[in-house]
Amino acid sequence: MTVFIWEVREFWKKHPNFGPIRFNQHLLLMKKQLLLLLCLIVTATGFSQKKSELFEQIDDLETQLGDVQQQLLEAKRNISSTNAKAEALETENVGLRDANATLLKNLSSFSELSKKNSENVNKTLAALERKEKQLSNISDMIASSDSTSIVLLTRIKQTMGENANANVSEGAVILSMSLSKLFGSDTGLELTDEGKTWVAQVSKVLLASPGLTAQVEGLNITGEFGITYDQATVIAKDMVTTHGIPLEKVAISVKDGNFKEGISLSLQPDYKGFYDKAKSDLKSMQ
Repeated sequence: MTVFIWEVREFWKKHPNFGPIRFNQHLLLMKKQLLLLLCLIVTATGFSQKKSELFEQIDDLETQLGDVQQQLLEAKRNISSTNAKAEALETENVGLRDANATLLKNLSSFSELSKKNSENVNKTLAALERKEKQLSNISDMIASSDSTSIVLLTRIKQTMGENANANVSEGAVILSMSLSKLFGSDTGLELTDEGKTWVAQVSKVLLASPGLTAQVEGLNITGEFGITYDQATVIAKDMVTTHGIPLEKVAISVKDGNFKEGISLSLQPDYKGFYDKAKSDLKSMQ
Protein backbone atom coordinates (compact mmCIF):
# COMPACT_ATOMS: atom_id res chain seq x y z
CA MET A 1 0.00 0.00 0.00
CA THR A 2 2.87 2.32 0.80
CA VAL A 3 4.33 1.64 -2.59
CA PHE A 4 1.01 2.40 -4.19
CA ILE A 5 0.69 5.78 -2.41
CA TRP A 6 4.26 6.57 -3.34
CA GLU A 7 3.50 5.72 -6.94
CA VAL A 8 0.49 8.09 -6.92
CA ARG A 9 2.50 10.92 -5.49
CA GLU A 10 5.22 10.48 -7.97
CA PHE A 11 2.65 10.32 -10.76
CA TRP A 12 1.21 13.77 -9.86
CA LYS A 13 4.64 15.25 -9.60
CA LYS A 14 5.50 14.10 -13.07
CA HIS A 15 2.05 14.81 -14.60
CA PRO A 16 0.51 17.97 -12.96
CA ASN A 17 -1.77 18.52 -15.94
CA PHE A 18 -3.07 14.92 -16.04
CA GLY A 19 -6.90 14.93 -16.08
CA PRO A 20 -9.07 13.12 -13.44
CA ILE A 21 -10.51 10.66 -15.91
CA ARG A 22 -7.24 9.60 -17.24
CA PHE A 23 -5.95 9.56 -13.71
CA ASN A 24 -8.67 7.28 -12.62
CA GLN A 25 -7.99 5.02 -15.55
CA HIS A 26 -4.33 5.01 -14.76
CA LEU A 27 -5.10 4.44 -11.13
CA LEU A 28 -7.33 1.50 -12.00
CA LEU A 29 -4.58 0.05 -14.13
CA MET A 30 -2.13 0.40 -11.31
CA LYS A 31 -4.54 -1.33 -8.92
CA LYS A 32 -4.86 -4.20 -11.30
CA GLN A 33 -1.12 -4.45 -11.60
CA LEU A 34 -0.77 -4.22 -7.87
CA LEU A 35 -3.41 -6.90 -7.37
CA LEU A 36 -1.70 -9.11 -9.90
CA LEU A 37 1.59 -8.51 -8.16
CA LEU A 38 0.04 -9.40 -4.83
CA CYS A 39 -1.41 -12.56 -6.29
CA LEU A 40 1.95 -13.45 -7.72
CA ILE A 41 3.61 -12.79 -4.39
CA VAL A 42 0.99 -14.83 -2.52
CA THR A 43 1.19 -17.61 -5.09
CA ALA A 44 4.98 -17.59 -4.98
CA THR A 45 4.91 -17.61 -1.20
CA GLY A 46 2.36 -20.47 -1.14
CA PHE A 47 4.27 -22.35 -3.78
CA SER A 48 7.47 -21.86 -1.83
CA GLN A 49 5.76 -23.15 1.30
CA LYS A 50 4.25 -26.09 -0.56
CA LYS A 51 7.60 -26.87 -2.17
CA SER A 52 9.24 -26.90 1.26
CA GLU A 53 6.47 -29.10 2.59
CA LEU A 54 6.88 -31.37 -0.42
CA PHE A 55 10.63 -31.65 0.22
CA GLU A 56 9.91 -32.48 3.84
CA GLN A 57 7.35 -35.07 2.75
CA ILE A 58 9.85 -36.44 0.23
CA ASP A 59 12.45 -36.69 2.99
CA ASP A 60 9.91 -38.42 5.23
CA LEU A 61 8.90 -40.74 2.43
CA GLU A 62 12.55 -41.48 1.62
CA THR A 63 13.14 -42.23 5.30
CA GLN A 64 10.05 -44.44 5.39
CA LEU A 65 11.15 -46.04 2.12
CA GLY A 66 14.56 -46.74 3.64
CA ASP A 67 12.91 -48.30 6.67
CA VAL A 68 10.61 -50.32 4.46
CA GLN A 69 13.57 -51.43 2.34
CA GLN A 70 15.45 -52.44 5.49
CA GLN A 71 12.40 -54.34 6.67
CA LEU A 72 12.09 -55.89 3.22
CA LEU A 73 15.73 -56.98 3.29
CA GLU A 74 15.25 -58.38 6.78
CA ALA A 75 12.11 -60.15 5.62
CA LYS A 76 13.97 -61.52 2.60
CA ARG A 77 16.78 -62.73 4.88
CA ASN A 78 14.23 -64.33 7.20
CA ILE A 79 12.45 -65.91 4.23
CA SER A 80 15.76 -67.17 2.85
CA SER A 81 16.70 -68.58 6.26
CA THR A 82 13.25 -70.10 6.63
CA ASN A 83 13.47 -71.64 3.17
CA ALA A 84 16.92 -73.04 3.97
CA LYS A 85 15.59 -74.51 7.20
CA ALA A 86 12.56 -75.88 5.37
CA GLU A 87 14.83 -77.47 2.75
CA ALA A 88 17.05 -78.89 5.49
CA LEU A 89 13.98 -80.23 7.31
CA GLU A 90 12.65 -81.68 4.08
CA THR A 91 16.00 -83.34 3.39
CA GLU A 92 16.09 -84.64 6.95
CA ASN A 93 12.50 -85.79 6.63
CA VAL A 94 13.34 -87.65 3.43
CA GLY A 95 16.32 -89.23 5.20
CA LEU A 96 14.13 -90.18 8.15
CA ARG A 97 11.51 -91.66 5.83
CA ASP A 98 14.19 -93.67 4.06
CA ALA A 99 15.68 -94.76 7.37
CA ASN A 100 12.21 -95.66 8.63
CA ALA A 101 11.50 -97.66 5.49
CA THR A 102 14.86 -99.43 5.83
CA LEU A 103 14.15 -100.09 9.51
CA LEU A 104 10.71 -101.49 8.72
CA LYS A 105 12.25 -103.66 6.01
CA ASN A 106 14.94 -104.85 8.39
CA LEU A 107 12.34 -105.51 11.07
CA SER A 108 10.31 -107.49 8.56
CA SER A 109 13.41 -109.43 7.51
CA PHE A 110 14.36 -109.95 11.15
CA SER A 111 10.84 -111.11 11.95
CA GLU A 112 10.91 -113.51 9.03
CA LEU A 113 14.39 -114.71 9.99
CA SER A 114 13.31 -115.04 13.61
CA LYS A 115 10.28 -117.03 12.51
CA LYS A 116 12.46 -119.30 10.37
CA ASN A 117 14.98 -119.64 13.18
CA SER A 118 12.17 -120.47 15.58
CA GLU A 119 10.88 -123.08 13.15
CA ASN A 120 14.40 -124.45 12.73
CA VAL A 121 14.87 -124.53 16.50
CA ASN A 122 11.56 -126.33 16.92
CA LYS A 123 12.54 -128.81 14.22
CA THR A 124 15.94 -129.27 15.81
CA LEU A 125 14.38 -129.77 19.24
CA ALA A 126 11.92 -132.26 17.77
CA ALA A 127 14.80 -134.07 16.03
CA LEU A 128 16.82 -134.07 19.26
CA GLU A 129 13.81 -135.40 21.13
CA ARG A 130 13.47 -138.20 18.58
CA LYS A 131 17.19 -138.95 18.80
CA GLU A 132 17.01 -138.94 22.58
CA LYS A 133 14.11 -141.34 22.46
CA GLN A 134 16.00 -143.54 20.01
CA LEU A 135 19.07 -143.53 22.25
CA SER A 136 16.87 -144.22 25.24
CA ASN A 137 15.33 -147.19 23.43
CA ILE A 138 18.76 -148.47 22.43
CA SER A 139 20.03 -147.96 25.98
CA ASP A 140 17.01 -149.83 27.29
CA MET A 141 17.68 -152.64 24.83
CA ILE A 142 21.35 -152.79 25.85
CA ALA A 143 20.43 -152.67 29.52
CA SER A 144 17.88 -155.37 28.86
CA SER A 145 20.61 -157.42 27.16
CA ASP A 146 22.94 -156.98 30.13
CA SER A 147 20.23 -157.91 32.59
CA THR A 148 19.36 -160.86 30.36
CA SER A 149 22.95 -162.13 30.67
CA ILE A 150 22.72 -161.98 34.45
CA VAL A 151 19.35 -163.72 34.46
CA LEU A 152 20.69 -166.30 32.00
CA LEU A 153 23.72 -167.03 34.15
CA THR A 154 21.44 -167.54 37.13
CA ARG A 155 19.18 -169.83 35.09
CA ILE A 156 22.17 -171.89 33.87
CA LYS A 157 23.36 -172.47 37.41
CA GLN A 158 19.82 -173.46 38.42
CA THR A 159 19.55 -175.88 35.50
CA MET A 160 23.08 -177.24 35.25
CA GLY A 161 24.21 -176.81 38.85
CA GLU A 162 26.68 -174.56 40.60
CA ASN A 163 29.58 -176.41 38.97
CA ALA A 164 28.51 -175.43 35.45
CA ASN A 165 31.50 -174.00 33.61
CA ALA A 166 29.84 -170.70 32.64
CA ASN A 167 31.30 -167.24 32.25
CA VAL A 168 30.05 -163.87 30.96
CA SER A 169 32.09 -162.23 28.20
CA GLU A 170 31.05 -159.20 26.12
CA GLY A 171 27.39 -159.64 26.92
CA ALA A 172 27.34 -163.37 26.17
CA VAL A 173 27.34 -166.38 28.49
CA ILE A 174 30.05 -168.88 27.54
CA LEU A 175 29.67 -172.58 28.39
CA SER A 176 32.68 -174.83 27.89
CA MET A 177 33.03 -178.64 27.84
CA SER A 178 35.99 -180.90 27.05
CA LEU A 179 35.99 -183.27 24.07
CA SER A 180 36.58 -186.29 26.24
CA LYS A 181 33.43 -185.65 28.28
CA LEU A 182 31.36 -184.89 25.17
CA PHE A 183 32.68 -187.59 22.81
CA GLY A 184 34.87 -189.87 24.95
CA SER A 185 38.00 -188.85 23.02
CA ASP A 186 39.56 -185.96 21.07
CA THR A 187 38.42 -187.41 17.75
CA GLY A 188 35.06 -188.96 18.72
CA LEU A 189 31.91 -187.97 16.80
CA GLU A 190 29.24 -189.62 18.99
CA LEU A 191 27.97 -187.95 22.12
CA THR A 192 28.45 -189.70 25.44
CA ASP A 193 25.65 -189.85 27.99
CA GLU A 194 27.28 -187.00 29.85
CA GLY A 195 27.57 -185.12 26.56
CA LYS A 196 23.88 -185.70 25.73
CA THR A 197 22.90 -184.46 29.19
CA TRP A 198 24.99 -181.35 28.75
CA VAL A 199 23.47 -180.61 25.32
CA ALA A 200 19.96 -181.20 26.73
CA GLN A 201 20.55 -178.79 29.61
CA VAL A 202 21.93 -176.11 27.31
CA SER A 203 18.96 -176.55 24.95
CA LYS A 204 16.56 -176.20 27.88
CA VAL A 205 18.15 -172.92 28.87
CA LEU A 206 18.06 -171.69 25.26
CA LEU A 207 14.37 -172.61 24.83
CA ALA A 208 13.57 -170.65 28.00
CA SER A 209 15.28 -167.61 26.52
CA PRO A 210 13.77 -166.99 23.05
CA GLY A 211 15.78 -163.80 22.59
CA LEU A 212 19.08 -165.68 22.58
CA THR A 213 21.07 -167.48 19.90
CA ALA A 214 23.69 -170.23 20.26
CA GLN A 215 27.17 -170.20 18.71
CA VAL A 216 28.75 -173.69 18.79
CA GLU A 217 32.48 -173.15 18.41
CA GLY A 218 35.09 -175.87 18.15
CA LEU A 219 38.54 -175.21 19.64
CA ASN A 220 41.54 -177.00 18.14
CA ILE A 221 45.26 -176.93 18.93
CA THR A 222 46.54 -179.33 16.25
CA GLY A 223 45.32 -177.51 13.19
CA GLU A 224 43.01 -180.37 12.18
CA PHE A 225 39.89 -178.19 11.95
CA GLY A 226 37.88 -180.72 9.94
CA ILE A 227 37.27 -183.08 12.84
CA THR A 228 36.65 -180.16 15.16
CA TYR A 229 34.04 -178.79 12.75
CA ASP A 230 32.32 -182.21 12.58
CA GLN A 231 32.19 -182.39 16.38
CA ALA A 232 30.61 -178.91 16.56
CA THR A 233 28.13 -180.00 13.90
CA VAL A 234 27.11 -183.09 15.95
CA ILE A 235 26.26 -180.88 18.92
CA ALA A 236 24.32 -178.36 16.79
CA LYS A 237 22.42 -181.14 15.04
CA ASP A 238 21.41 -182.73 18.35
CA MET A 239 20.15 -179.35 19.61
CA VAL A 240 18.00 -178.88 16.49
CA THR A 241 16.73 -182.41 15.85
CA THR A 242 16.47 -183.76 19.37
CA HIS A 243 15.60 -180.69 21.46
CA GLY A 244 13.71 -178.53 18.92
CA ILE A 245 16.00 -175.50 18.79
CA PRO A 246 15.18 -173.46 15.63
CA LEU A 247 17.84 -173.88 13.00
CA GLU A 248 18.33 -170.11 12.58
CA LYS A 249 19.22 -169.81 16.27
CA VAL A 250 22.23 -172.13 16.02
CA ALA A 251 25.53 -171.31 14.30
CA ILE A 252 28.75 -173.30 13.93
CA SER A 253 32.38 -172.17 13.79
CA VAL A 254 35.90 -173.41 14.58
CA LYS A 255 39.11 -171.65 15.54
CA ASP A 256 42.51 -172.18 17.02
CA GLY A 257 42.02 -172.74 20.72
CA ASN A 258 45.39 -171.22 21.70
CA PHE A 259 46.43 -174.18 23.86
CA LYS A 260 42.78 -174.99 24.62
CA GLU A 261 40.77 -177.80 23.11
CA GLY A 262 37.06 -178.52 23.39
CA ILE A 263 33.65 -177.08 22.59
CA SER A 264 32.67 -173.53 23.54
CA LEU A 265 28.97 -172.78 23.36
CA SER A 266 28.12 -169.08 23.45
CA LEU A 267 24.61 -168.02 24.40
CA GLN A 268 24.27 -164.43 23.26
CA PRO A 269 21.56 -161.92 22.45
CA ASP A 270 20.08 -162.01 18.98
CA TYR A 271 22.24 -159.14 17.69
CA LYS A 272 20.69 -159.29 14.26
CA GLY A 273 17.23 -159.00 15.75
CA PHE A 274 18.54 -156.29 18.09
CA TYR A 275 19.89 -154.18 15.21
CA ASP A 276 16.82 -154.86 13.07
CA LYS A 277 14.59 -153.65 15.90
CA ALA A 278 16.81 -150.60 16.49
CA LYS A 279 16.78 -149.80 12.78
CA SER A 280 13.00 -150.20 12.65
CA ASP A 281 12.60 -147.90 15.67
CA LEU A 282 14.86 -145.29 14.06
CA LYS A 283 12.84 -145.35 10.85
CA SER A 284 9.52 -145.09 12.67
CA MET A 285 10.74 -142.00 14.57
CA GLN A 286 11.99 -140.08 11.53
